[in-house]
Amino acid sequence: MGITIEKASSKDVTFIAKSILISSRAEKSVGIFDLLFDSNDDKSLIKSLEKLLTTETKSYVHFSNFLLAYENKKPAGCLCGYESRIVSDEILEKALSEIGCDGSYKKRIEAYTTCAPDLGRRSWVIDFIHVQKGFTALSIIKDMVQKSLLNARLKGYRKATALIEIGSVEVELIYKKLGFRFESEQRSDIYLEVFSRLGIMRYSVEL
Repeated sequence: MGITIEKASSKDVTFIAKSILISSRAEKSVGIFDLLFDSNDDKSLIKSLEKLLTTETKSYVHFSNFLLAYENKKPAGCLCGYESRIVSDEILEKALSEIGCDGSYKKRIEAYTTCAPDLGRRSWVIDFIHVQKGFTALSIIKDMVQKSLLNARLKGYRKATALIEIGSVEVELIYKKLGFRFESEQRSDIYLEVFSRLGIMRYSVEL
């Protein structure tokens, strides 16, 4: 049957939540959602992410922004593609307030925000890529990214951006193979202290 790419629905939120948690940690002991939800319990974090994925307010962490990859009808991976204009403190805070999170999370994620680049309002952003173990990552990521970039073009976007942690060599190589090029990077000591990574790189591609 090969690989098929489908738009996610609300029934997929458990798979997406698990994938987000793995992707955000990226082989680190701590990811942004461990800090945001102030927990290191995976079950609790997955439940919180499921709620965030289904809020009435459509933040960038909403199921409607995700694509799912299937290989021989088995869920193989997912990808988030969204418009940079929806990445705002106000939208995220409103979505989080719907699920009972107060503004105290802002202090907890300061290490991340020190390296979060300004995406502007006219870029398509690719995020939270995850491929299940046992599947060929490159071919699945390639198909998901190409589908996401097609969606971006149809919405009128002419540029797509991916954020990669400095030191994520395999991910960086995959994006390079897909035509993305290094654009900028942000480093900070606090990011290194909390996440054991130097910072975040921005890779982009013209559409």
